Amino acid sequence: MLQVRTLERHKDDQGNEIIYDGEPVEEKIDIRFKGSNNTLVIDSKADVKDLLVTFSGDNGRIEIERTTKKRAGLRFELRCGHESLIRIGENVGCAGRAFISAVEGVSVTIGADVMFAKNIEVRGDDTHPIYDVRTEKRVNPSRSIVVGEHVWIAKHAVVMGGVTIGDGSVIGFRSIVTSRIPNNCVAVGAPARVVRRNIAWERPEVVPRRPNEEYPRKGEKSPQYWNLTDDRAVPDNPVVRKQGGGMKRRAAGLLPAPVRRKIREMRSS
Repeated sequence: MLQVRTLERHKDDQGNEIIYDGEPVEEKIDIRFKGSNNTLVIDSKADVKDLLVTFSGDNGRIEIERTTKKRAGLRFELRCGHESLIRIGENVGCAGRAFISAVEGVSVTIGADVMFAKNIEVRGDDTHPIYDVRTEKRVNPSRSIVVGEHVWIAKHAVVMGGVTIGDGSVIGFRSIVTSRIPNNCVAVGAPARVVRRNIAWERPEVVPRRPNEEYPRKGEKSPQYWNLTDDRAVPDNPVVRKQGGGMKRRAAGLLPAPVRRKIREMRSS
């Protein structure tokens, strides 16, 4: 195993590579390569505060986008297996270190502007296999995950494999998400269920506010995420983002949710 303690450009004789052109980061950096031909790509403007990365196989890829807005910083424990992909979008913030796992060739995609509280897990696998004793077939294969843009995941929540969460939704305290969640809704419980639809949320805290203060304040509203819940906008199964998807796919992912839905409707008509 090769261990790197400084976030800076790196390449070894096993084909493992770190692509990063920002100022070197030395505090709370632990990057471990246990295989070959793995790639960690971090934007030079990413606000990395705490990063533990383990590439446990070959041909894994992790991409972390830039931070251009005031956020809590990027705090992650990332586990990437053989031919797997983890992609973290722009302006993601973490109050504490969030654990993300993608192994056995699956992908985990975190959209732009996602807000993680503390002690979050997003895991496409169960770490250990479970079998049907009659057939000896495995019953818990790893599955991909897509968390949409501007999603708020509260403390101690877990997102399991095969889940898609739509843009603008809120996952409640200690919830366990095991099935698809539409956009702009609140889901709570274990397993998580939708308890409120057609909601929008904003980042400014209510803690310092006066009683009966009007919301939102001027400039607080993010209109691109104020949308009605649309069950049709969230696929039943997550889309697996292939490695090296190209600029066209990335550009499409940056469009506001209403625009993306309109494009999908036009294509299906």
